[in-house]
Amino acid sequence: MSNKLKIIPLGGLGEVGKNMMAYEIDNQILVVDAGLMFPEADMIGVDYIIPDFEYLYDKSHKVAGIIITHGHEDHIGAIQHVLSRIPAPVFGTPLTLGLVEVKLARNGMASKVDLRPIQAGDCLQIGPFKVDFFHVCHSIPDAVGLGITTKAGLVVHTGDYKFDHTPVDNWPTDYAKLAELSTRGVDLLMSDSTNSERPGWTPSERVIGPAFDEAIKNAPGRVIIATFASLISRMQQVADAAIKHHRKLVFVGTSMVDNAKMARKLGYLIVPDDTLVPIDAALNLPPSQVVLMCTGSQGEPSSIIGRLSAGTNRQFDLLPNDTIILSSHPIPGNEEAVSKTINRMLRVGSNVIYDSIAPVHVSGHASQEEQKLMINLVKPNYFMPIHGELRQLRRHAALAKEIGIPQDKIIIIENGQIVELEDGKVSLGERIPGGYVIVEGSAIGEADPDVMKEREQLARSGIFVVNLSIDKYSNRLLDDPEIITRGFVSADDAETLVPAVRKRVIDVIHGGGMSVQKDIVDVVRTFIFNETKRRPMVFVTITKA
Repeated sequence: MSNKLKIIPLGGLGEVGKNMMAYEIDNQILVVDAGLMFPEADMIGVDYIIPDFEYLYDKSHKVAGIIITHGHEDHIGAIQHVLSRIPAPVFGTPLTLGLVEVKLARNGMASKVDLRPIQAGDCLQIGPFKVDFFHVCHSIPDAVGLGITTKAGLVVHTGDYKFDHTPVDNWPTDYAKLAELSTRGVDLLMSDSTNSERPGWTPSERVIGPAFDEAIKNAPGRVIIATFASLISRMQQVADAAIKHHRKLVFVGTSMVDNAKMARKLGYLIVPDDTLVPIDAALNLPPSQVVLMCTGSQGEPSSIIGRLSAGTNRQFDLLPNDTIILSSHPIPGNEEAVSKTINRMLRVGSNVIYDSIAPVHVSGHASQEEQKLMINLVKPNYFMPIHGELRQLRRHAALAKEIGIPQDKIIIIENGQIVELEDGKVSLGERIPGGYVIVEGSAIGEADPDVMKEREQLARSGIFVVNLSIDKYSNRLLDDPEIITRGFVSADDAETLVPAVRKRVIDVIHGGGMSVQKDIVDVVRTFIFNETKRRPMVFVTITKA
């Protein structure tokens, strides 16, 4: 058996989201996290993106376990896809596994999966991996980091964390365990880089409570709070403020309702029964007595907030006196969608509160001073930044160098670049694919970059279709060419353009030639560009009868 530990980043390095890491030694593999990423603005029609874990397809029998560090979508969102290929036991804290189980139940997989609860502070042997689970503060309860010991050495994998001295659940990050791990000699620290460009310290989650309290107290009508469905701590803060101001609380949307129900059942969310009401009952109450909590803080068009802002929500509409609170920070790439959503809601007359005008959201990730503290607590021999875009990984690496980690002991890599730990030394191994796998409905990985490019072109320039019916013997037209255009010109402009195009198509057909279809495409494209200076996608179909 080899003494070499292979660390395989399958997602989360070079991007924000779809976090997934694999550790391999002695012919066995430990997987940490299986997250998704929201699509970029130009990925039209895409639901979400998951890691490319093809490396594990033919090694599924070697996977000793899958550890989920916490219950956010960027760490659990791909779990059903991973488990469908890799039926390994899943380890996590009770709340994390509760959120995983809710997700699996929606996909009909809950009864087929081996879920194994652990607690922060546990030490567990999973194949050749001895794993110490230590509690970390984040924007969700029950998050853990990992100390992973193999015969190759000790690796500390922080997961998402921050050093919050006054967390909502009164359970700060386990400083003592981090210090204890450092006394063993940490060969490699892999640490969250999301906020590496943000100086200072991340504010405590507790600052949000007074902001919610103030907003709900002053709201003349309904209060609608949008956040991620997995932010159980945020649900508790909203519930506390609703109770204080004698309002009823309603969770709206399947994911929000299911997660709240599970969190109450496990004791992570404490809300009296008489405070919670269903949506139908809430809509019949005076607006000043209602707080609604839903998803859509990222401006997603299909979310409740997205539909409300567009006036397409089925159950209820926005009212002029509504107060909307967006309790999240825009994910990189979502800023434009969030701004448009805010503007649409303001036009209705609603009051919109977001994190740049009131402390209704704080990050769950460590800022620069906390990242320095993590490095100083753990005292690693080697340092590797994880969880972030390349600019964030590089900034985190620069912080490590500032506080004494030698440049040659800092490893900056992106997805697919394998790292090897052997005899206390870290080196780069082979490179494997580490790209995107696109999910659209039930289709997984079927839309490649070329398809995305075509969609973008269709959205930008529209489509121009010429349908021809031709006699198969004489090659003469049986009817005038049918021309269909979408997303290209207005109906008024089409009245002038279409007849001119039709005439040129007829001229090409009457002129004959070896490649009538290609000739028509070329003529139509050239004519349209000369007339409009635009390049729609041109298609020609020929039916011979």
